[in-house]
Amino acid sequence: MPLIMACYFCAYLDRINVGFAKLQMLNDLHLSEAAYGLGAGLFFVGYFLFEVPSNLLMTKIGAKKTLMRIMILWGIISAGFALVQTPMQFYIMRVLLGAAEAGFFPGIILYLTFWFPSSTRAKVTGMFYTAIPISGLIGAPLSGYIMGANQGTLGLTGWQWLFILEALPTIVIGVCIPFFLCDSPREAKWLSEREKNFVLKELELEKKQKGIHAEGDISVGQVFKNSRVWYLIALCLCQTMGLYAISFWLPSLIKDIGYTTPLEIGLISIIPFGVGAIVLNFVCRSSDRRLERRWHTSIPFLATAFGLLASTQAGGHAVFALIALSIATAGAYTATTMFWTLPSQFFSGVGAAAAIGLINSVGNLGGFVSPYVIGLIKDSTGSTSYGIYLLSAVLICGAFMVLRLPGKVVNK
Repeated sequence: MPLIMACYFCAYLDRINVGFAKLQMLNDLHLSEAAYGLGAGLFFVGYFLFEVPSNLLMTKIGAKKTLMRIMILWGIISAGFALVQTPMQFYIMRVLLGAAEAGFFPGIILYLTFWFPSSTRAKVTGMFYTAIPISGLIGAPLSGYIMGANQGTLGLTGWQWLFILEALPTIVIGVCIPFFLCDSPREAKWLSEREKNFVLKELELEKKQKGIHAEGDISVGQVFKNSRVWYLIALCLCQTMGLYAISFWLPSLIKDIGYTTPLEIGLISIIPFGVGAIVLNFVCRSSDRRLERRWHTSIPFLATAFGLLASTQAGGHAVFALIALSIATAGAYTATTMFWTLPSQFFSGVGAAAAIGLINSVGNLGGFVSPYVIGLIKDSTGSTSYGIYLLSAVLICGAFMVLRLPGKVVNK
C-alpha cells in the first residue's frame, strides 16, 4: 500500500500541477481561460483511447511491468511540458500525458481486488486514494515554492521548473517498481503459506458469490453491451466532473478569494486538501464497518455540490469561502473513493478488468468536459459561478443515481 500510494501521489501531482502552472503560463503561452480548460481536459482524450487496452494488458503481463511502463513514460512527458511554447504544443502534450497514464488508476483498482475482499476494500481504497489530497497537501505549497523560488533560474520560468522537478520522483519510482511490487499474494515473500491460502480462499469465495448475486466473470464483448456498466459510466461522469472542477480550478478559486502569490495560494490549499484526507478515510472506514455503500457514496456527492454552491456565495468573505471549498474538496474525494468500491462488487476476472477500464476511460471524459465548460463560462461571463451551478446540478443527479443501485449487491 505505501508503494502504490507513492505512485498515485506522483501520478496526481503530475496530472494537476498544471493548475498551478496556469498562474504563470497563461500569459507566457497567450492562453485564454477557455483554451486552458480545453488543454487541461484534453488529458482525458488520450486517457480514453488507451484505458481499456492497458487494463487488459495488465491481466496478461502483470502489475509490475504495467506500472513501470506507465510511470516512466508519463514522468518523461510531464517533464517535457517545460519545452512547450505554443497553445498547440500544450494541447498535444496533454493528450500524450493522458495516453501515457492510461491504465494506471483502473489497474490499481483491479490490482486491489487481487489482494483484498470486498468487506475491507473501502478502507484500502481510501488509503490508496488518500494519495490525492496528500499530493495537494504537500504538492500545493511545494508547487508554489518552486514557481516562486526558481523564476528566471538558468533562463527558465517558474512554471517550467515546476514540470521538470515534479516529474523526477515519478521516473525514479517507476524504475524501482519491479524490485518492490508483487503481482499477486502467491508471490509475496512476507506472507506464510497459510496466509497466502487464506487470502486466495477468501477471494475465490467472493468470486463465486458475484456469479450468483451480480454480473460475475463476463467476457470482454459482454462488457460493452452490459447495462450495468453504462449505468456506472454515467455515475462516473457525474463524479469526475465534480472532482476535476476541484482539481483544476482550486488554485484559481483560492486566488479569487484574495490570495495572490503562488506560495500563498499553495499554503492556503493545504486546508481543503487536509480536510479531504481526513474525511475520506473516516467515511471509508465507516462504510466497511457498517457494510453500507450507497449512503456513504451519495452523501459525499451532495456535500460536493453544497460546498461548491456555497463558495460562490462567499461575497469576499475568505473564511466562509475556505470552509465551503474544504467541504467541496472533502466531498469530491470521498465520493470518488467510495464510487470505486462499486464496480468490483458487480464484476470479476477479465470482465472486471474490461469493465473497470471502460468505466474509468469513458467516465473520465467528465474531466474533459468540466474544466472546459468552466473556462468557457468564465470567458463569457467573467465569473466561474454559473459553471459551478451546472456542476452542482450534475452532482445532485449523481447522488440520486447512487441510491438506485441494488443494496444486496453493493452493501458488502
